[in-house]
Amino acid sequence: MNSQLKTKLITTEDGSHSLYVPHLNEHYHSTHGAIQESRHVYIDTGLNACKLEKINVLEIGFGTGLNTFLTLMESEKTNKVVKYTSLELYPLAIESAKQLNYAEQLTDKKRVTQFLDLHKAPWGKEVDITPNFSLCKIETDISNPNNLDTTVHYDVIYFDAFAPEKQPEMWTQQIFDKLFSLSNKNAIITTYCAKGVVRRMLQSAGYKMERLPGPPGKREILRGRKV
Repeated sequence: MNSQLKTKLITTEDGSHSLYVPHLNEHYHSTHGAIQESRHVYIDTGLNACKLEKINVLEIGFGTGLNTFLTLMESEKTNKVVKYTSLELYPLAIESAKQLNYAEQLTDKKRVTQFLDLHKAPWGKEVDITPNFSLCKIETDISNPNNLDTTVHYDVIYFDAFAPEKQPEMWTQQIFDKLFSLSNKNAIITTYCAKGVVRRMLQSAGYKMERLPGPPGKREILRGRKV
């Protein structure tokens, strides 16, 4: 891989791990709880709000693979077919992924291998992880929206970049306009960031926006729909 961030393993308040990036002074997840944040923002508010039986998911920021892992588990639980595309500029080293305790925290140690399979999956190629779940990880810089594949459209988008003040190039009108153009009718976009400027950009792109209660430690999150 071309680039990796220097990170430090931390334990969040729900017992699950996250990573801290010293040079950005930024965490990959809420320190109040990585699993509970990801589940609330992306699974409950995003994936489970989509009523389709076959769902195309786009994730902006593969990160630790937690959102991907939770989506895989949910697809098994609901028997929905998920085609999952995840974009990441700074892939995590497999050694770092092995330290993460998500499978153990989700009380299913046999899933450790499955979680690592997500990280070991080749980049730039679609791989069937289970009969119902395929993963395509793409190493790319979407601060240039022209790097986005325009041949695929999505039903659910997880926007999980680092915070706007840490990574402003990821939170632009140009990017949100591009994502809207890649959204199917009734598509859902969710993000942990409830800043007014982000809501207005998503609204300007064309999404019908709503503020929703956030996970512990966060008052609100955003969800948009392409209606």
